[in-house]
Amino acid sequence: MTITAIKAADLPAIGQSLADGIFYSRTWLNGVEYAYVAMGKEHEFTGEWGKYGQNVSGATSYRDGAANTTAMAEAGSPIAARVLEIAEGAFIPSALELATLYAAKQAGEIDGFEDDWYWSSSQYSSGYAFDTTFTVGYTGLNGKYGEFRVRAVRKIPIIQ
Repeated sequence: MTITAIKAADLPAIGQSLADGIFYSRTWLNGVEYAYVAMGKEHEFTGEWGKYGQNVSGATSYRDGAANTTAMAEAGSPIAARVLEIAEGAFIPSALELATLYAAKQAGEIDGFEDDWYWSSSQYSSGYAFDTTFTVGYTGLNGKYGEFRVRAVRKIPIIQ
């Protein structure tokens, strides 16, 4: 289901269904408030972030996973290309968006996540990118060649 915007008054409670996923956060990005939606378990897979040693200059945002994912796909990242094929507006969460997703899991607001490492779309360097363990919520760095989980998310602008 494609939703291009949603009124604040029409938002479900955190942890409820929205746009083919589960609503998990309201967050501001670049002056716009968004409703963040974790897409279902069927949109989770494992893969390498991208080519080790390749700098993806457009994938360095700690906040904007959509922009990072686009840059990753343009640079040949297999996980980014796969996520972009899932649905309109799907992307790999940034380091901050992934931490927020873990926080919703830890609070019991969403489920269906493995106690394992998940890639973010935030590059640290040409060899490493940020990931988060959904066991304890620790965010760290791993080599881009590592095979870790990916869960697609999307964001919907909130209008007043």
